[in-house]
Amino acid sequence: MRRITIKDLSKFLSLSTSTISRALLHDKNVNEETRKRVLDAAEKLGYKPNLTALNLQSGQSRTIGFVVPEMITPFSSTVLKGIQNILYPLGYRIIITQSDEDPLIERKNLQLLEEFNVDAIIINLCHETSNNDIYQSIMDRGTPLIFFDRIPHKSLDVSKVIIDDAIKASLMVEYLIKTGRKRIIHLMGPSTIRNAVERVNGYKRILMKYNIFDENLIVQTDGMTFEHGKKAVKQLLNKNIVFDSIFAFSDTLAMGAMNFLLEQKVRIPDEVSIASFSGTELSTMVYPQLTSVQQPLEKMGETAAELVLEKIKNNSLPSRAVLMDAELIYRAST
Repeated sequence: MRRITIKDLSKFLSLSTSTISRALLHDKNVNEETRKRVLDAAEKLGYKPNLTALNLQSGQSRTIGFVVPEMITPFSSTVLKGIQNILYPLGYRIIITQSDEDPLIERKNLQLLEEFNVDAIIINLCHETSNNDIYQSIMDRGTPLIFFDRIPHKSLDVSKVIIDDAIKASLMVEYLIKTGRKRIIHLMGPSTIRNAVERVNGYKRILMKYNIFDENLIVQTDGMTFEHGKKAVKQLLNKNIVFDSIFAFSDTLAMGAMNFLLEQKVRIPDEVSIASFSGTELSTMVYPQLTSVQQPLEKMGETAAELVLEKIKNNSLPSRAVLMDAELIYRAST
């Protein structure tokens, strides 16, 4: 059976194809009775809209780009859920791309989304400065960019949804100190993203406050997977570095470290406490469950989507930074 087209609807209803197109797009210039006739006929005949053609007429693609470093952990997927909560009911679709923490892949993804003529892009970048030129170029060409979690260098004027990483890291480290921990390892994220720098600064500030800071307890990891967390702690043990707790940049690093320590018969939290930053579902899927700074990921997505809608409506509006709160969740790992 062949596909029903707008021309078929036009013939069936004795209406022009332009009227039918406007009715399908819910154009306010089409009266309600005509719109209902078109929609009823479309359903009766089994018409499936050619969204590309319709969107060309409306001047919008009704698609939003979503660029993230990874979709393996629940972090990005939970943010995406929040975005969908806002945009799906309005008829938008999301095109998802993954950079694998590679600035070159991220650049190609951004170029691809431009080719798809997306109405806006929501992005969690993988490097603070590598792609600043393309971010600016995309915005200069009229496509709004909204950043969340990881943001570009402050030289770029962008709308963003962020957490106060330094303060929340400080509070978590101070909690570990108040539970009696003094040799606190920090598994640091890549220094090429601002979050990692802010979290390590928060870590340092509190340890200096209590006069127990030791530069040797900061471990620069090669990445942010479970395996990187395991490798980092293995190296600490091989070097005979004494520690009684770990504060990790992410849940994945913390869990990799935890699993290796458990394999070595280290008792958690009796011998080593472990805490992390992110607070994804992963933190409750391990034993013992992981103490973490829990970011409001779904709400971050909703807020990013609302910023997108603002910019689509009026791209000349000033950029906005929305600072969201995060909660310290204490679980059995500490």
